[in-house]
Amino acid sequence: MKIFKLPILKSLWTQKPLYRTFHGHSKLLASDVYSQYQAVRRGEQEIPKYFNFASDVLDKWTEIEKAGKRPSNSAFWWISGKGEEVKWSFEELGFLSRKVANVLTKVCGLQKGDRIIVVLPRIPEWWLVNVACMRAGIVLIPGTTQLSAKDILYRLQASKAKCIITDDTVAPAVDSVASESQFLKNKLIVSKGSREGWLNFSELYKNQSADHSCAKTRIEDSVNIFFTSGTTGSPKMTEHSQGSLGFRPLLSERYWLDLTPSDVIWNIADTGWILTSLTSVFDAWVFGSCIFVHQLPQIESATILNTLCRFPIDTLVGVPTFYRMLVQNDLSSYKFMNLKHCMSGGEPLNPEVMEKWKSQTGLDIHEVYGQTETVVDKNANILPPGQQGEIAVRSKPIRPLGLFSEYIDNPKKTAESERGDFYVTGDRGTMDEDGYFWFIGRDDDIIISSGYRIGPFEVESALMEHPAVAEAAVVSSPDPLRGEVVKAFVVLSAAFSSSDREHLACELQEHVKKTTAPYKYPRKVNVSVEKLN
Repeated sequence: MKIFKLPILKSLWTQKPLYRTFHGHSKLLASDVYSQYQAVRRGEQEIPKYFNFASDVLDKWTEIEKAGKRPSNSAFWWISGKGEEVKWSFEELGFLSRKVANVLTKVCGLQKGDRIIVVLPRIPEWWLVNVACMRAGIVLIPGTTQLSAKDILYRLQASKAKCIITDDTVAPAVDSVASESQFLKNKLIVSKGSREGWLNFSELYKNQSADHSCAKTRIEDSVNIFFTSGTTGSPKMTEHSQGSLGFRPLLSERYWLDLTPSDVIWNIADTGWILTSLTSVFDAWVFGSCIFVHQLPQIESATILNTLCRFPIDTLVGVPTFYRMLVQNDLSSYKFMNLKHCMSGGEPLNPEVMEKWKSQTGLDIHEVYGQTETVVDKNANILPPGQQGEIAVRSKPIRPLGLFSEYIDNPKKTAESERGDFYVTGDRGTMDEDGYFWFIGRDDDIIISSGYRIGPFEVESALMEHPAVAEAAVVSSPDPLRGEVVKAFVVLSAAFSSSDREHLACELQEHVKKTTAPYKYPRKVNVSVEKLN
């Protein structure tokens, strides 16, 4: 799979301006906020010591908006699919997010550097909390709404989060484990009703003052922590800073989202993943674009295609499974209102899907692989074109700003990700004579299914908790829709050796769904009474 051409082994801020656009948007080069940092991109000025995305980007767009120098489209546009709609300008976003910042600091007593877990679906409050945390210097830890009580407890304990915000659906799971987390001080619920032991988020922020002074944050200060699955052990905490998430898009010369202040972008990824933070917060708002959100309780082809026909969406972002699902429809019967740029990320997209999408819509799907790469061998030697190796990022003597800071509380894992002068991505690939990278696959056992990263150890551990399981091994299995799915090989304990295997396979699947996040369950199960080799 060809990814894209990159200049090899050059730091972003020492390159000459490339100004690469997909569709020739000259407005990209004149973005009022983006243009302020042109001297930094050219290497004529140093990267600033202090930076806060809320004050240095979002509030700047508010000023531009007030001066009448930005198109009249919204900064944020949400629909429920049931007739409800929310639209905010940058000024309104600032006003509301300051109120939420006061809830977090004055009501909950959170301070700069404290951590908060946010488990919410695609609703406006998720975006308000994101911006409010930036303003207060609070570190936000997003989580998918599919997390189980066990997953939530692990995240509460590992992160030492002092607050959690969720909705009616996830609150019972939180309540079942909250007493086991000694660090948790506040629970906020986004709900029309009340729940014992919880503060009502909506009631609190509406009654707060909008007078709030943005925290002074260093560019290396933490802004987000993401839990990411690994080959072994529990998910690791990867830390991202104001620089790696917020300032990075101001340095980039490659306009991967192809946005202008007049454009509307729709990302369909889950709020628990970094793809949403990138495309539906930081990178889109750097260019003053409108972030469109559909609540999408269920991911359905008809809903997505009809939304593209009814709303002026210019850029569409989704994982490969999403496109595999859409091309099963007769796309020629849909007339998209504004769509001109489509992107896929998280895992490789098979060529036949790209070709079918192109033939029926006239649009290319651009795959994103967001790092400056080279290919190295096991000794960190750069390999010649055509030779397979690991895709790596030069991290010394200057660490690229877009890389995560570290695996929190896990120096061994952080050290293992470095080899010589490089950060190794865990992906294998080759580089051709023209400088294009070709992605081959993971160099570890991580399973990427529908864009979700799944560690085999987590699933094997869940299976081993069932009394019927004596041994378990989990691998990846190809799937035409999801790319990969989890396949489990299970050896039964003696007491269950005569059980109905088909029934037991279903029981084990349900057990894993309840023990860990449902997206991790094995869609294929091989049950036997023979020992695994």
